[in-house]
Amino acid sequence: QVQLVESGGGLVQAGGSLRLSCVGSGRTFSGHYMTWFRQAPGKEREFVTAINWNSGYKYYADSVRGRFTISRDNAKNTVYLQMNSLNPEDTAVYYCAVRRGAYSSSPDQSHYWGQGTQVTVSS
Repeated sequence: QVQLVESGGGLVQAGGSLRLSCVGSGRTFSGHYMTWFRQAPGKEREFVTAINWNSGYKYYADSVRGRFTISRDNAKNTVYLQMNSLNPEDTAVYYCAVRRGAYSSSPDQSHYWGQGTQVTVSS
């Protein structure tokens, strides 16, 4: 059984930084994409960034490119999301997800999900 556990969320002032972690268990993630999504109150879940577990190739949403960095530690089965220059529009629950096979930015195409971690950015 695949489990994804996020951590690292919290309250931060605008301009600050946070690093989220997502630890996976239950299978090897070779050949998978690890993806971060987020969902703000009253809004749909949206793509943030993704990384190919094998090659390390990365995708970013335009809204976070240059501020957020995704990385992974294969030995620890962990993916990270370093978030810098945060602003109130980044406030959301951040979810880690896994997709087998080809890249997709659609939440509907992910196969496994974590429980989410709250990120709140105050102005």
